[in-house]
Amino acid sequence: MIKTWEELFLEIKQKDYAKRINQILSDEYAYYVVYPPRKDMFKAFQLTPLENVKVVIIGQDPYHEENQAMGLSFSVPNGVALPPSLINIYKEIENNFGIKMKNNGDLTYLAKQGVLLLNTILSVRKSTPLSHQNIGYDKFVQDVLSAINEQKQPIVFMLWGSYARSLKKYLNNPNHLILESTHPSPLSANRGGFFNQYHFLKANKYLKDHGLSEINWQN
Repeated sequence: MIKTWEELFLEIKQKDYAKRINQILSDEYAYYVVYPPRKDMFKAFQLTPLENVKVVIIGQDPYHEENQAMGLSFSVPNGVALPPSLINIYKEIENNFGIKMKNNGDLTYLAKQGVLLLNTILSVRKSTPLSHQNIGYDKFVQDVLSAINEQKQPIVFMLWGSYARSLKKYLNNPNHLILESTHPSPLSANRGGFFNQYHFLKANKYLKDHGLSEINWQN
């Protein structure tokens, strides 16, 4: 069983798909504006070691406008306007706990508590959503999720939207909890299925019931 991200990435580096992604990214970062900055592509893994993972929140590709993407799904730097999906995530956190969230979209505080904020596509061209959809990240995500799935510690997966839910096929560990809903984007959330699902409360109850400290979701 793989025990650290470093161990996993050593394996991945040897694979043909990883070499292909690396070559494509070298060209993309050289000739286009690409987000996030290359140094931040793996920030989620740097802030949340594999052995510390308690919750996995899956996003798709990074925000595609200037100063937004920071290597954590749904997160933007403090001082940047909250994106619509994050506004709805904050509303649901407020609803779960009866608290008030600050107008700060930096989710680093969650990553440091064991919430892996995983984008399944790690890069994007400026103003061109899903532009890196077909460069091989699907194989990378499969390897990452398989490694997490093998972990024995209790882990909660939050699968929001049809794309995230499609990854459920890689998750079959009975020690883990899978929570599913529609996506927090206004188009989906306002039609129902995201609000009042109480994923954040359910995650904390699951962690507490298994002897782990709960996540402090308040920023």
